[in-house]
Amino acid sequence: MSKYVVIDLEMCNVPKGFRRNAFGYSKELIQIGAVLLDETFDITDTFVTLVKPEYGLVDSYIENLTGISREDTNNAPSTIEAINSFLEWLPEDAILVSWSDNDEHQLRKEIKGKNINIERLNSLLNNWVDCQATFGEKMGVNKCYRLSEALIIADICQDDGEHDALVDARNTAYLFAKMQRENDLVLNQYIVSEEDAQAGFNPFAELFANLKIAV
Repeated sequence: MSKYVVIDLEMCNVPKGFRRNAFGYSKELIQIGAVLLDETFDITDTFVTLVKPEYGLVDSYIENLTGISREDTNNAPSTIEAINSFLEWLPEDAILVSWSDNDEHQLRKEIKGKNINIERLNSLLNNWVDCQATFGEKMGVNKCYRLSEALIIADICQDDGEHDALVDARNTAYLFAKMQRENDLVLNQYIVSEEDAQAGFNPFAELFANLKIAV
């Protein structure tokens, strides 16, 4: 049986000059986080590394969002070094999973924009599992749910630290594992039905609708 590895990437913004004349893309990789799942979909190992951007800028917005500073990435591995380290950690029979296809597309941009040619990576990219799409299918609706929203709907207690690649990979793995284990996805008790979730029902909105906060 192939082993699933849930991966998440964090990126910074690339200045317009580099987009036109060098790298060609608006985002650049600064962190890789991943978790390994065993045959029962339990997490058995983790991987995380920072990545030094060649063109992008870790500005104050990205630092506030991810907790990663420019100083953190200054001495980090290059893109190809980080990817090779990840592939060395990755089991031979691994299948990559992520929330949405954004991370798959980002890796394709990285290898194209930086002329990276790693045969095994190409194979992994062609067998990618989009957990966001799988969740939408489980819910019976064509909607791009946010990970945090899907975790609430699926009644999963998420780890704190959104936009940290390892934390997001772990939270995605919790949801992916639940979907693999449950033919009929068990929803949060405050979600009355799948139709409510599809319609954007917020289980907490009614609780606080009439709440007045004294200031």
